[in-house]
Amino acid sequence: MKSLTMPLCLISLLLTAALFGFFYAWVCSTMWGLDAADPRVAIAAMQAMNGSVRNAVFAPAFFGTPVALLVTTALLAATSQRGAWPWFAMATALSALLGVALTMAINVPMNEELARITIPQDIDTARALWLAYSPDWQFWNQMRTVATGVAVLCIGVGFTRLNRS
Repeated sequence: MKSLTMPLCLISLLLTAALFGFFYAWVCSTMWGLDAADPRVAIAAMQAMNGSVRNAVFAPAFFGTPVALLVTTALLAATSQRGAWPWFAMATALSALLGVALTMAINVPMNEELARITIPQDIDTARALWLAYSPDWQFWNQMRTVATGVAVLCIGVGFTRLNRS
C-alpha cells in the first residue's frame, strides 16, 4: 500500500492544480475579456463556453479531484502519515466543498439561467442582463479559485510532511 503513496499524492496534486488553473484563468483573463466586449457577444460567448465545458477532458479534474484527494488522504492516514494526511484532508474539504459543491450550487445554476436567455438585439438590454450576471458569477468564481489555490498549497505542505522511509 505504501508504494501507492507517492503516485496518489502526485495525481492529487495534478488534479487539484488543474482545477485551480481552470478557475484562475476565468479570474484573470476570460471574464475581463467578456466584460470588455459587446454584452451581446459576451452573453453568446459565455453560453458557448458553458455549453462546451461538459466534456470528457474537464470531467476528471472537476469530479475526480475530490475523489483522488479522499483516497489519498485515506491511504496516508492508513499508513500512519500523521504529518501529511491532515493537510491532504484540508485540501479534500476545500476542493470538495468550495470547489465542486460551490460550483454546482451557485455557478452552474447561474450558467443554466444564462443559457435560457435569448440574446437581445438591443445593446442596453443586453448590458443590463450581463451586468446582472457577471459580477456575481465572478465573485463566486473567485471564492472557488482561492479555495482550490489554498488546496494546492495544503498539498504542498503535505508533501513536505511525508515520511519517506
